[in-house]
Amino acid sequence: MKNQIFILLSVLALLFSPNFAVSDCTDFGRVTSWDVQDEKTIVYYSHNRPVAKIVLEDCTVNPSSTIHLTKSYMCDEDSLTIDGQKCAIMSLMSASSGPF
Repeated sequence: MKNQIFILLSVLALLFSPNFAVSDCTDFGRVTSWDVQDEKTIVYYSHNRPVAKIVLEDCTVNPSSTIHLTKSYMCDEDSLTIDGQKCAIMSLMSASSGPF
């Protein structure tokens, strides 16, 4: 009985975890350009088609910023480097998951 309750609670915790519910990942290997929408939002493009939108948690970005992705396949819980500062991603939305 205790095992069943533990399993049920574990499944419920996973289902209602914010990171699990809204986590999105994208392959940035095909990105050719990016555009700063505002001081917290960057949209990445592949030949004029949107690939992903990233909203930053603790950094600001401007059109002249130097942006380095830490890897080519990124998710919500990853970070990137802007002007030499490590920046956490608040949200990442891929173009395949809907319009932005």
